[in-house]
Amino acid sequence: MAGLRPAANVQQLRARRWDAIVLGSSIYGLVAAARLGAAGHRVLVVEEERAQSLHPALREPFFLAGSRDEGVLDACLRELHIPLIDRRRISPEPLAWQIVGDDFRMDLGSPKITHQELATWGFCEEEQAGQLVRTLTVATDAERQVMLEAPIVRMGRRLGRAWASGLTGSHHRGLPAEARDLPPPLARALAGQIEALSNLAHAEPSPEAWARLLGTGLAGGAGFGERPPWLHGLLRRRVEAVHGEFRTLPGRFELVEVDHQPGIVAEKSSDLWLGRALLIASTPSALVPMLTGGAPPDFLDRGRARCQRLAVHLRADREVVPAGMCARLVLLPPENPETDKPGQREVISLSAFPASEGGEGVDLIARIRLRPGHEEDPATEEILRRIERLMPFSEGRVVPSEQLRPLWDDDGLLEDPEPGRSWPSEIDLRVSGRTPVYRLDRAGVAGLGLEGDLLLGWRAGDAVAADIS
Repeated sequence: MAGLRPAANVQQLRARRWDAIVLGSSIYGLVAAARLGAAGHRVLVVEEERAQSLHPALREPFFLAGSRDEGVLDACLRELHIPLIDRRRISPEPLAWQIVGDDFRMDLGSPKITHQELATWGFCEEEQAGQLVRTLTVATDAERQVMLEAPIVRMGRRLGRAWASGLTGSHHRGLPAEARDLPPPLARALAGQIEALSNLAHAEPSPEAWARLLGTGLAGGAGFGERPPWLHGLLRRRVEAVHGEFRTLPGRFELVEVDHQPGIVAEKSSDLWLGRALLIASTPSALVPMLTGGAPPDFLDRGRARCQRLAVHLRADREVVPAGMCARLVLLPPENPETDKPGQREVISLSAFPASEGGEGVDLIARIRLRPGHEEDPATEEILRRIERLMPFSEGRVVPSEQLRPLWDDDGLLEDPEPGRSWPSEIDLRVSGRTPVYRLDRAGVAGLGLEGDLLLGWRAGDAVAADIS
């Protein structure tokens, strides 16, 4: 079994030591770093240089799930001791998002709004709409309670892998019967919502995760409503507040060990960063091409299905943004696409942010999945084509900005877990023997979307902090 290789020419390297090194500046990596720092450990977060230079809106999730219904986001921010003044910057909004199809734009938000919209647009009868909303409200609340109590992670394999599935014994968990056999137009619309919220590459979320994603918007929307820092920026500030440090990697690097302590050496650098623990908070399949020094460690060679959720930053004149447009949209693909070009059959999620650099413009973030073999340029063209349809007279007034995309430190790099290893199963953290390396396997909670990321960082940070104390 291949693990970390001993560092070469140690005597020629300048070594610096921390208690824990977190490789990756993802949301779950920052949460883990903040929890480690709060426990009194010296933490280093290593991020890709390209990720550090991104527009702040590109680091934000599509939807702040769990902020309105006392869910994971609300609980996590409190547990991290994010200042109250910053938590209050997350303002309630009546709509969670809008789903836009060929001939409809449906609002989703509170049970009353969602009920009315389902019936008004003819997706189902009034009575069926009411029953669907009621059962989803119960199911999503049951899942929320389990998520807040679940350990999520473990240090080694043991029986009871699906611990969370038996936590409450509640018959309300899972996908309600009313949501399983829906009319095709409604099923298609809700599947688009799931695709926008889930962080899985190709797989479908488990029934428990599906229920949470379908119902999470029933608490209404939430947004910062002003300029940065937003969620990612607040988490970064919290890491710094507990004396965490940040270093950047401009290119390739090597994972090494010195006296059974894991470390990182950047290519063409004489600096050696060592920790008593190394936390991998990035997609393994994206890390492998960045490593120097021969074959990658076995714990990174997963061979999983993967894809990229491409995020495109666009600057728009405020005048072209429709007055009734929600800050978050799920744009469904055409029911009968004219061609099979990349992106034409994909869901696009669109988020609007106040212009971070001042002025009267709007920053838009459009996200679309790049399937194997698809290229960025045709997908970006598809994004612009659909936005022009959504916003009449916007031609030339919605302009993509140039961004150097991260190669490995990107929340848009998605993987599927091995069969049977997704929520509500637990995630194995420690992936090596004598050298303390921990992999924060996001794929295991990817079906829960943002709340899965937050839970993973929270529980993993606490578990590693206890393990190295």
